[in-house]
This record gives sequence, structure tokens and C-alpha cells, in this order.
Amino acid sequence: MTQTRLEGGPGSVGGFWSDFRPDHFVDSFYDIDIDWLRERRLRGLLVDVDNTIMPRNETMPGARLREWICALCRADVPLLAISNNWSSRVKTIARELDLEVIAPAGKPFGPAFAKGLDLLGLPAAETAIVGDQVFTDILGGNRAGLASVLVPPLGIDLVHTKVLRILERALLRRLAGRVLRDGRWSAI
Repeated sequence: MTQTRLEGGPGSVGGFWSDFRPDHFVDSFYDIDIDWLRERRLRGLLVDVDNTIMPRNETMPGARLREWICALCRADVPLLAISNNWSSRVKTIARELDLEVIAPAGKPFGPAFAKGLDLLGLPAAETAIVGDQVFTDILGGNRAGLASVLVPPLGIDLVHTKVLRILERALLRRLAGRVLRDGRWSAI
């Protein structure tokens, strides 16, 4: 399990570019449990759906995902699904997981994050966004003042996302000194 709080990396830069730097890297969203959240003084989660908690091509949540959601709910951690996907599939998944959902969210723009915080009833400082994309989840979460958690993508990307992944790799290498190798975050 890789969990890293970033303070900068090799050749890291600040200012505008720091909005693209995740606060944390985890090798799987399953690494985020009540202890992980408490250590970071976080009380709630906004979670992306496609390729973050489920591969884009799957339609029904599995038992392990359901148990993860239930464990956090039992610990009184409010969760909300947030997705740029406009299909009914994401809403069906959220309903199956008994989660409220904002979809289509329009990440990285602020209104989706503000609405998510309002629905959770928590301040940004006590909330994290968990996602697989720097240019939507991480950028939007950072600009909204949330803790940002980057996970490796779980499935096959759409064509436009594949292009953005090339830019993400270069950006993460420069900003955070991290690369994705075999589904795990590694320091360079």
C-alpha cells in the first residue's frame, strides 16, 4: 500500500501548477479506510466512479466495493459519488451503492464540488476527493480546497482521456516525482 503526502518532488514547481499536484497517492481506493481518514483529519469523501471505484465497462458494483462503502458508512463517513459521465449507468451504480450522486458534474469546475460539500454537510478542509484523473478530479478538488487523492485508473480510458494520460504522466513526473508502474505509484 503506497500512501504519500506530497511536499514537492524532483523539479517540482508551485503556483498555478500546484493545483495539478495530488495531495496523496494511493495504490487503490481500498487503502482509504477510517484510520487513513482519521490520520489526515478527514471526515467525508467525494468519489469519482469511472475508473476510480469501478472500471468504466462494468455496470454493477461487486461485493468488495459494497463492503468498502458499508464500512465507511458504519464509521459515519459521508460519501458522495461525483462523475462527469452523463449516462444513466453512473446513476444506477450510485443507486446500487446507496450513494447520492452528482452527474454530470462538470469537473474540474467549482459548482460540482460546492454542491458536493453542501450535500455532505462538511467543510472542504475535512473532505477529500478520490479520483483517477489529474485534470478533472485533482485540479477541481485542489481548487475547491479539498484534500486530493489520486488512484491508478481501473480500466480502459476513452480516447480523449488516453491523450490526457500522456500529459498527466509528464506532469506527475515533474510535479510530484511519481510514475505509475504496474498499477502502483513509484517514486522516480
